[in-house]
Amino acid sequence: MKRRDFITLLGGAAAAWPVAARAQQSDRVRRVGVLMGFDENDPEAKSWLSGFMQGLTELGWSDGRNMRMDLRWAAGNPDRMRTFAKELVDLQCDVILSQTTPVTAALHRETQTIPIIFVMVADPVGSGFVASVARPSGNLTGFMIWEPSMPGKWLELLTEIAPAVRRVAIMFNPDTAPYVTSYSLPSFEAAARSFQVEPIVAPVHSDAEIETVIASLGREPRSGLVLQGDPFTEVRRALIILLAARNNVPAIYPNSGWARDGGLLSFGVRMGDEFRRAAPYVDRVLRGAKPPDLPVQLPVKFEMALNAKSAKALGLALPPSIQLRADEVIE
Repeated sequence: MKRRDFITLLGGAAAAWPVAARAQQSDRVRRVGVLMGFDENDPEAKSWLSGFMQGLTELGWSDGRNMRMDLRWAAGNPDRMRTFAKELVDLQCDVILSQTTPVTAALHRETQTIPIIFVMVADPVGSGFVASVARPSGNLTGFMIWEPSMPGKWLELLTEIAPAVRRVAIMFNPDTAPYVTSYSLPSFEAAARSFQVEPIVAPVHSDAEIETVIASLGREPRSGLVLQGDPFTEVRRALIILLAARNNVPAIYPNSGWARDGGLLSFGVRMGDEFRRAAPYVDRVLRGAKPPDLPVQLPVKFEMALNAKSAKALGLALPPSIQLRADEVIE
């Protein structure tokens, strides 16, 4: 396995809080809210959250002693996001960890005062969460999940492992990934022109629409799929992987959980690392720091996972270039 460490443009801002400062504990029990966009039964999401909690423990925070954690799971449902956002704000949390863009948007609508540390947000500036990555304003800051060039990279890798593809759809839910049109599509369409592939924009809002998109790709020879991750598609991971396999559609996915669950190929941010990096930011807020003083951080660790069994089922030869670069190969 190889690890890819990318140096953030804003490196150093998330350095651990000085040891002496950590030792100064307040008598008041602090309230930390956590609003997850994924389903509580998702093992990947549970492991990411565990890393965040471990990070807080290492920084001196213990649930039930000097901190109380209020955890909610929205399961990709915008109504649940809005309901739970209001609940956490009404609880007057000292800080809230927010996972994904739509969850962060729901919380932002509810409060402009409670500090919010976001993770897995693609375009915090375009979404109106911060004024800039270097100098956030208001009550939000956090960790970006990718830069706008990522969809182009996904398409490049898909054409590398499935060189016969000539039309590729990028699938997403515009309700839970509203940033895709302005943030992701330019890179995807530019890459499509470069690789002489027909780009297809495929917004979906339901299981039936997902099935329609993938089935239509399966009926057309040499079609592929780029899956733009968002809470809606993530909670339907098993369905999408099954439909892609059933319709013989090669697909690339945004994080390694998809490949482990049977998806062909994944490339994206090492999610667990993003959650671990969020713990020092939450710690600093609990000790008095303000979100505008904490720059938004770019992703620093990426990983590629390849499912060799799925590639064989699709009749794809495994390029040595992909195998050598993969951090994980699932046989």
